[in-house]
Amino acid sequence: MQNIIPAFAGGNIDRADHIRSDKDAIAALIMNPSSRLLMMEGLDPVISSDATLTYGSLMEADPEAPLLFLGRKDGHAIFASLVKLSSAEIPNPRLWQGLAALDNDEAALYAAARSVIDWHNRHGFCAVCGSATKVSKGGWSRHCEKDQGGCGAEHFPRVDPVTIMLIEYEGKLLLGRQPRFPAKRYSALAGFVEPGESIEGAVIRETQEEVGIEAHDVRYLCSQPWPFPSSLMMGCIAQAKDDKITLDADELEDAIWVTLDDVKASIAGDPNAPFIAPPPLAIARTLLDIWLLEKEG
Repeated sequence: MQNIIPAFAGGNIDRADHIRSDKDAIAALIMNPSSRLLMMEGLDPVISSDATLTYGSLMEADPEAPLLFLGRKDGHAIFASLVKLSSAEIPNPRLWQGLAALDNDEAALYAAARSVIDWHNRHGFCAVCGSATKVSKGGWSRHCEKDQGGCGAEHFPRVDPVTIMLIEYEGKLLLGRQPRFPAKRYSALAGFVEPGESIEGAVIRETQEEVGIEAHDVRYLCSQPWPFPSSLMMGCIAQAKDDKITLDADELEDAIWVTLDDVKASIAGDPNAPFIAPPPLAIARTLLDIWLLEKEG
C-alpha cells in the first residue's frame, strides 16, 4: 500500500523556505544563469514530447510579472512567472493526458506552481482593509503595505481541506455519481471540511448528508494536493452501519454498492463492468487501488 502514491503527491523538490524571505538570496538566484523558468501557458504546463515539463531561461520570463521561487531541483533554482490571467481558466481537456504522463516529482512541482499562480490572481486585495497587496517572500505571500496606505496584514496561499472516502459494508463499497460525470462513471464520496471539524467528523457528516448512511471507524489512507485550484484531498475509508441509501439529489445523481469483482473489472477496463472507475489522476482511483490491494493481500 505504501507504494501507491496519488498523482501530484510525492514530489522531492527542496522548497528552501529559508530563502523565501531573503531578498538578496532571491536576487542572486534570479541572476544565476543556472536558474530555470518553468514554462507555462496561462495555468497549463508546457509538456515536452518525452512527457516532461519544459524549462527555459529566466530571460524568457515576462518582465512585468513577479517571479515565484518554487525551490531547488537537480542543482537548479526553479521559478515560475506570476502572470496576470485574463479570467478564471478552465483546464484544457488535453491537459489531463499530458499530466498523466508526468512522473510524481514533476506533477507535484506543477501542482505547486499552478495553485500559487491561481491564488495570486484571486487575492490582489487585502481581505482586512481592501487595499492592493504586493507579492512578497519569493511569491509565497502577499503583503498589504502600510507605507502605501494599507494595514500591514500578510496573506499566504490557502489550501482547502477536502475529505474523500470509500464507504464499506459487508465487503462492498459505496460509490456516488454526480450529473457532470461521464456516463457510467462513479467515484468516492467527498466534501469540504468545515470550520471546527475534524477529518473524521467531515467523513461522517458528508456520508450522512449525501447518502443518509451512518459511517463509523474512519481510517485515513493517503492524501493528494489537487491544484484545481488548491485543495488537499484527504483519502479515508469508513464502515457503514447499514446499506440503506437515502440519496440527496442536490448532491448526487445516483449511488450504488459495488463488489470486489465489480471494482476489479472496472479497474481492468472491462466494458461489462457496472461502472467506469475514476481516472488515474484522481485520488478516488488511488483509494480503489489501495482497497483492492488490502483485500487481495
